[in-house]
Amino acid sequence: MNNFKSFGIPTIPKGFKGDKIKMSKILNREIVVHDYKLEDSKIYKDRGTGKCLHLQISILGDDHIIFTSSGPLIDAIQQVPKDKFPFQTTIIQESERFIFT
Repeated sequence: MNNFKSFGIPTIPKGFKGDKIKMSKILNREIVVHDYKLEDSKIYKDRGTGKCLHLQISILGDDHIIFTSSGPLIDAIQQVPKDKFPFQTTIIQESERFIFT
């Protein structure tokens, strides 16, 4: 019987680290955005973009993950070149939407 270790295939973790944090806990606070991924939303399939943004962030050195379907955040994060990560920002609520400042 073969053993997976003998194949020499490296395993690369794809998950983000840290606890999930609500958007309300980080609004108007400076954060560092380390990475993101965009997936089909399991909850808002027929609303807005139908996507879910996963943000890997840190606040005061503590790692957290934010999940949001905010169209303005999704549009903005996709325009940031990968070589510009990590970056500092503040997420604010303007009317009913969230935006980076």
